[in-house]
Amino acid sequence: MTDSPKTKLHGGGGSGFGSIGEDVLESILRRLPAATFASAACVSRSWHRVCRRILSRPKLASALSLNPCAQNALQEVVDKVLSEPICPHFAIVNVGNNVNMTDALQYIGRKLGAGTPIVISADSGIIGVDALINQVKEVEGGIDVGSYNSEDSDNAEQGIVLTVGFVPGLKVDVVPLLHLVEVNEDTLMVDKFITDITEYSVAMSGCSTPVGVIMFGDGVAEIKSAAEKLDYAMPLETAIVGDEKGNFEYRSADNSRYVPAIGLQDYTASAIALVFAKDRHKCPGLGDIKFHVALSDGLSTIGPRHRAASVKVDDCCTLLTARREGQEEILDGEGILNDIRDELENRVEYPDVYIGVTKRRVYKVGAEKAKSMSFLSFHGVMGGVEYLRVEGSGIESGDNFQFYYSDPAAALASCHKVSARMRSLNPGSDSDCSDKVGNIVASVARRLWRTFLEFQWQESFVVGK
Repeated sequence: MTDSPKTKLHGGGGSGFGSIGEDVLESILRRLPAATFASAACVSRSWHRVCRRILSRPKLASALSLNPCAQNALQEVVDKVLSEPICPHFAIVNVGNNVNMTDALQYIGRKLGAGTPIVISADSGIIGVDALINQVKEVEGGIDVGSYNSEDSDNAEQGIVLTVGFVPGLKVDVVPLLHLVEVNEDTLMVDKFITDITEYSVAMSGCSTPVGVIMFGDGVAEIKSAAEKLDYAMPLETAIVGDEKGNFEYRSADNSRYVPAIGLQDYTASAIALVFAKDRHKCPGLGDIKFHVALSDGLSTIGPRHRAASVKVDDCCTLLTARREGQEEILDGEGILNDIRDELENRVEYPDVYIGVTKRRVYKVGAEKAKSMSFLSFHGVMGGVEYLRVEGSGIESGDNFQFYYSDPAAALASCHKVSARMRSLNPGSDSDCSDKVGNIVASVARRLWRTFLEFQWQESFVVGK
């Protein structure tokens, strides 16, 4: 790119764009849609410099559509997100069942370009800012909770949210957790998954640990053990969040990096990780991005603590007996549930019930020395007579556990705390944006768990937080 007399910004006696200043040009370029903005950046070095100044900080552009026509909904969210300057580094798409995930992946992939990693996730509830009316909307089970009527039940599970991220100074890709087709899910290639993440981070940044990971599970394979091992392998500075259960499709920037030579057709992905690693070729003077995670806890404890006695796995659930803390009598499933049944029956609505299991396990990745780690893992309670039946696996005899129930009051209080914490990271944000965040936080308080992840931009001259 070269500056011709017609494109110089500090003007003189020229005409047209050659006679305007950089501040005016910047004001004009900021109003361009993404595709036109990208073309403008190639006009000259001076225009490129102004465009880089416009896109010098991280940006998330998001839009929601509740259009019942899937193709129109896709077009609405893409048009809205790309209506302003942004360079897509990654995309997350949350859809209802009226949207075919394969079609959505192909359509959005064409619009964002071949090198953009994309995750499509099917969800029972979505939330976002409507692309047409610019208002926050929440959909639970496909029903708009802000304007429900009986006719909405015919449109259940509809909607799409597109979020496109621009993260200067970071590299992003999707890394799959593979297992062989028709091989038992216990043979998940967890070590390869973690190695792929660390090798990608090394290739991009020279450091073996990424700055952030967002995981998506398929709801079929038991991936708790993989998440626990990933948590063990990564330092505290690496933010890890995710959704264990759902359906997804994805596109990596370079899928050949992660698939064994015998071919993708012999494997399936039980989970994926959207990995954020520092860019070793980051431009000098560019600030740093740091991830902050806050967990909104929508649970309250109930009943005494127990210790697992006998444990066995049956299909995708675990059957167990247990002892009350400090007692020797072994209780069957009915006896265990009796400890909490009376308290739960006094409630107007019977809540979802979980056990929080304190696990202490020994892990190692590859040839490294094994180390122990403790963590809390939640399993949904399915019922019990002879045995207490809970979702998932990974529980061992001797593990201690506590019952929890979904508590909207606790969720609302926790969400307000999370909202205050996230707002404090960016005290200079405008009030309109702050109000929208507050509305979103309040409306998701009814959900059991909600994890918030926010970027903090640190200018290059700032040390620490």
